Amino acid sequence: MSTYSIYFSPTGGTKRVMDCLAQGWDKAEALDLSDPTTDYSSFSFGAEDLCLIGVPSFGGRVPQTAVERLGKMKADRTPAVLVCVYGNRAYEDTLLELSDTLTAAGFRPRAAVAAIAEHSIMHQFAAGRPDEADARELAEFAERIKVSLMEDADKELTLPGNRPYKPFGGTLKPSVTESCTGCGICAKVCPVQAISVDNPKNPAEERCISCMRCVAVCPDGGRVVDGKLLEGLVSRIGKALEGHKENELMLP
Repeated sequence: MSTYSIYFSPTGGTKRVMDCLAQGWDKAEALDLSDPTTDYSSFSFGAEDLCLIGVPSFGGRVPQTAVERLGKMKADRTPAVLVCVYGNRAYEDTLLELSDTLTAAGFRPRAAVAAIAEHSIMHQFAAGRPDEADARELAEFAERIKVSLMEDADKELTLPGNRPYKPFGGTLKPSVTESCTGCGICAKVCPVQAISVDNPKNPAEERCISCMRCVAVCPDGGRVVDGKLLEGLVSRIGKALEGHKENELMLP
């Protein structure tokens, strides 16, 4: 039996959550879904394997890029632990959509976690999370999941969410500032190749998924979200992002 930690984590929050969970299993092999050059159809998993699969919640949905890449994988009733990571507002239909995506690919959802990470755009919300307390709790979740996996596999896992899923709302796309040096770091790590290595100052906005990876990796502040748009977003939904939301574990 092999264990895999599979995640889409443009700005690192989902990866940190997954690393905390994966410590509950020895030698969990990491698979990052952010590489656009990987042939994801080449990955297959058996019934004796275990896959921990994590995605961020983009407006209450699974990022379409993650849906497409996970959908190419092949599983043979492979047990899966579903993980959605959100920035302290709400995850809405994310877990349900992830479950449907994985079930269609041959996985068997056996447990689910909704975890908090620092908001990828409005960093003042859930700042520093997952923190040490989160790490301890996620480690406890892993132990409870391991016990549950040894129990009746036919128990139904009930997840929150609605079908049809909520429509995906508008997105904030980073803009290029005068600080951009054209170094190309952002182009090399963009998960959808929306930035040309040869001309990084002119991204293909129609391909951008607003994952904020380019903002996170730029060493010179060359990629930013427009300040006025950001202020407007905070004024609209800031109240929903306040407070200390708890991580959740869902078992059959």
